[in-house]
Amino acid sequence: MADRDADIIARLAPGVASLDPAAWDRLAGADPFLSHAFLAALEHSGSVGPGTGWTPTPILIEDGQGAIAAAAPAYLKGHSQGEYVFDHGWADAFERAGGQYYPKLQIAVPFTPVPGARLLGPAPQQLLAAAEAVVEQNGLSSAHITFVDEAGAAECLARGWLMRSGIQYHWQNRGYGDFDDFLAALTSRKRKAIRKERAAARAGLDFVHLRGNQIGLAEWDAMWAFYQDTGSRKWGFPYLTRAFFDRIAQTMGDTLLLFLALRDGIPIAGALNLVGADTLYGRYWGATEEVPFLHFELCYYQAIEWAIAHRLSSVQAGAQGEHKLARGYQPVLTYSAHFIANPGLRDAIATFLDGERAAIDREFAWLEQALPYRSPSSP
Repeated sequence: MADRDADIIARLAPGVASLDPAAWDRLAGADPFLSHAFLAALEHSGSVGPGTGWTPTPILIEDGQGAIAAAAPAYLKGHSQGEYVFDHGWADAFERAGGQYYPKLQIAVPFTPVPGARLLGPAPQQLLAAAEAVVEQNGLSSAHITFVDEAGAAECLARGWLMRSGIQYHWQNRGYGDFDDFLAALTSRKRKAIRKERAAARAGLDFVHLRGNQIGLAEWDAMWAFYQDTGSRKWGFPYLTRAFFDRIAQTMGDTLLLFLALRDGIPIAGALNLVGADTLYGRYWGATEEVPFLHFELCYYQAIEWAIAHRLSSVQAGAQGEHKLARGYQPVLTYSAHFIANPGLRDAIATFLDGERAAIDREFAWLEQALPYRSPSSP
């Protein structure tokens, strides 16, 4: 497929696993979710691929020697599951009007609502042109880029793609020396509430942090049970297979960090994190025993403690969750971009997004005023 904007060749690959790991990782940088190891694990494990509605079709821009110069992790999607940016209403409206919304082209990290680069390398406009060509040449309804970083969002906006905003909550390290130092930055009421939550969650339990090859088969068995329980309650079925966890255990090393809560030496809850260059990413959590505030302890407070101790700049603990605000996590805007081929559908979505964006802006302004940090004059 020739890029229509420049004399550069773009092609679709049958999956990231089929590509040279070093060539891919040179473009992906330090983002663990964009790494060849993570994306290939999704493919090798059957978490994406035949029967899942996620067909890997990474878009590649090649130089004159056939080397990969730019890339985008892309998938043909047969549904809208596992994206965390919801377009089910768009699909329903288009199909009621006689259109066919699926398959669509999705540029994303599957099942991962973590903002980051999606247009990898120095040719973002060529990648966008290639995505448009895939839609137009194959009669697809649309292309979508979810959780794209600000630089990528600007490239999409410049090309006329529709932009959509969302809100997440991230913790920012303001140079804290330890967890008590962080608590001291909060209002007195919030400090007391967090201390009570931690005391309730930790009563009678022990906690361990395991990294890389410290995570043994027994711990992976426990984490798989936790993940299955959470997945079945939230989505009806887990998106990831057990083989995915086995694969990343072999290929991702110290990128993996597991927090476990144990009662009498037996794991009853766990949170699996990925360690980035300056961010701790909380991804998968679950429990086999109901303990008040244990989710907050494992997923929020222990993550903050670990990030402070290892001098990371931020913690990202997943999508949504206004309750994170009271626990020191701050609102941030996230972005997605949408290329809609049908003019009528595009106009309807654009009108919807105008109203949604105004509501998001109002909510974001309110959330910034509700932060739990104390002013210099407060106790």
